[in-house]
Amino acid sequence: MSERAGVEVRLENLVRRYGTVTALDGLSLTLAPGELVALLGPSGCGKTTALRLLAGLEEADEGRIVIGGNDVTGLPTNRRNIGMVFQAYSLFPHMVAWENVAFGLQMRHVGTAERKKRALDTLELVGLGKFAYRYANQMSGGQQQRVALARALAINPQVLLLDEPLSALDAKVRSRLRDEIRRVQLEVGITTLFVTHDQEEALAIADRVGVMQAGKLEQLGPPTLVYSRPATPFVADFVGLTNRMAGTVRGGAVEVRGASIPLVHPDTPDGPATALVRPEAVTLTGNADGESGPLIGTVIAVAFLGAVSRVTVDLGDTTVLAQLPTSAASQHPAGSRVRLELRSDPVLVQREETAPVAS
Repeated sequence: MSERAGVEVRLENLVRRYGTVTALDGLSLTLAPGELVALLGPSGCGKTTALRLLAGLEEADEGRIVIGGNDVTGLPTNRRNIGMVFQAYSLFPHMVAWENVAFGLQMRHVGTAERKKRALDTLELVGLGKFAYRYANQMSGGQQQRVALARALAINPQVLLLDEPLSALDAKVRSRLRDEIRRVQLEVGITTLFVTHDQEEALAIADRVGVMQAGKLEQLGPPTLVYSRPATPFVADFVGLTNRMAGTVRGGAVEVRGASIPLVHPDTPDGPATALVRPEAVTLTGNADGESGPLIGTVIAVAFLGAVSRVTVDLGDTTVLAQLPTSAASQHPAGSRVRLELRSDPVLVQREETAPVAS
């Protein structure tokens, strides 16, 4: 395991403005020692700004940053003991892999023998021991990004920052390298902030996920909780697919097309509302030829996704997505008449007249 224990990282009430635009609006976030937190959100939500402030690449207008109990708010990047991996690999083309990895150690005046040993050891850690003497143009994109990760780790940083490090790679390599980053992070035990706009990436890799909008955290929690119990309609919309179904709130539940579904917030006032229903909470039952009703419709598309399939059903006045095991979905080809059932998982509702407030 790790030769160093992770440190606590605290971002306290960070504010960052660019002219009239507020990129961060009082962001507070604590990373536990050795924890991997992913910041997730659309472009312009402030996630990369938060990472750049933590790295010391920009200065906050307000707030402070504490790493391992030390206030580093005013310190330059080279005095924060942070390792960084970006989307661009930025490897030196005239250096072989181990020389690229050792570059940060050279800047810290580590002796040649020790420098090479640590570089080779770190390449072994990321599974590239056999590639130590290859130049960047002799390696694939995924291998180059592993060299960049090894370079960030070779200096024994207290904190690792990952800024969209996988977005330039194809899907299969991205998935494999994502798992590799998680393995290395756990083995080293380093406190890590991972910034991404890819929800699957964030949910797969993180101990906790922070969903950001307009410079604020909408929700912070374990991936399963953020997905299954989104705190706000924005989180429900951004993390995973969501059916928006018209309904009426009555007595702590929402009535949708004749079905009653419990609410995440049972104290929601009665009245018309839009229920946010996950596709996996929708199931299809039997053949409904010749039948009619609010939850009976026609299958218009079946998208095969491997073990699961996504079925689109036209109910006449709206379409609904259902996510089913492929074996079940194959029983309802396009053109089939089906009956929908809505599972009683608690849902959020949204009302147009009141904008969601960040919790």
